[in-house]
Amino acid sequence: MAGVASSRARPHTLACWLALPRLPGLGPRGQVTLLQHFDSVENIFSAGRGQLEKVLGNNPGAVTAILDGPDLKALERELAWLDEEQDRHHLITWCDPDYPPLLREIPDPPIMFYVHGDRSLLSRPQLAIVGSRNPTPAGGENAQAFAEALAGAGLTITSGLALGIDGAAHRGALASGGTTLAVVGTGLDRVYPARHRELAHRIVEQGALVSEFPLGTPPRAENFPIRNRLISGLSLGTLVVEAAVQSGSLITARLAAEQGREVFAIPGSIHSPLSRGCHALIRQGAKLVETAQDIIEELGPLARLTAVRGVGDGPVLSGKDTPPATGDMGASPPELDPALSGLLECLGYDPVSVDGLVERSGLTAEAVSSMLLQLELHGHVTACPGGKYLRTSGRHQGE
Repeated sequence: MAGVASSRARPHTLACWLALPRLPGLGPRGQVTLLQHFDSVENIFSAGRGQLEKVLGNNPGAVTAILDGPDLKALERELAWLDEEQDRHHLITWCDPDYPPLLREIPDPPIMFYVHGDRSLLSRPQLAIVGSRNPTPAGGENAQAFAEALAGAGLTITSGLALGIDGAAHRGALASGGTTLAVVGTGLDRVYPARHRELAHRIVEQGALVSEFPLGTPPRAENFPIRNRLISGLSLGTLVVEAAVQSGSLITARLAAEQGREVFAIPGSIHSPLSRGCHALIRQGAKLVETAQDIIEELGPLARLTAVRGVGDGPVLSGKDTPPATGDMGASPPELDPALSGLLECLGYDPVSVDGLVERSGLTAEAVSSMLLQLELHGHVTACPGGKYLRTSGRHQGE
């Protein structure tokens, strides 16, 4: 690396970090290369044209932007935000001791990113949980149950704050009293989707929101595949709960594999389109999981966590008392009478039509319809598209 001496005034360090990702024609790799060459971000913005052209080559836009220096007016919003809640609003830079070591290892790590919440969680052992934005009721329940069990065992649950599986994973982690990170595709002054505003506030209190996008960035479609590399990059492994074959969750799983991380998938019905993505991952080598213990056994050695919690020991990753997190839909609930329990057994675990249940149970269509309504009111059955019904675990979920 080359040290730099220059007669130009050294600009404000924080403003330099905020300006670096805004340089035109320069992606994460180019930003890291620039930083490594000049030793510090201040040296970049103090360098002369000849030095910059030597490193940047044919990128006159970036050279001019650096010579002009950080645009403090354009950065006012971020500077004010960082000053607003100094214990909750953070800028994590490449040179920050809190920059997560795992994230630094990926091919295109961000040079800096924003955090709203507990920055210390960034380097804690994490598991990403991702999946469909429109999951089946069972899929949502599985995501929440796995997140609750694994967060309770000491893993921080990382996801993307999207509807469906992401939201269920965050809620499960929060319910366990554990921690969760939400990596978002907008600026941290926005919440997307809007219906997760309250969930985002809870995450800030019990975890953190993370984004590499400047404040004010709207939810553009291209942002979400970009942020997926951070979800997988922060984590020891990625669990896919439900995903169609064209799901964005498979992008996260592919990135995890490319980053050398573990990939897990929960299998489902061969008749469900939302199981096909998971089945494809399993065929490609992802580990099939049925319980939280399956993940704990795989990640335990990687996490290097203590087996017994003591003062100052940090989190514990021990599967000894961890719930199975399978959705546990096998036993008939004790409060149901024998007729309803019998119909529930006929329902099985795949969506079934009323006609199918009539054939299986030998009951009349009127009786089946009446009993399905009772089961639905008790939360043991849910209606699916196409006039079919699906068995659930009986746990109600809310957004």
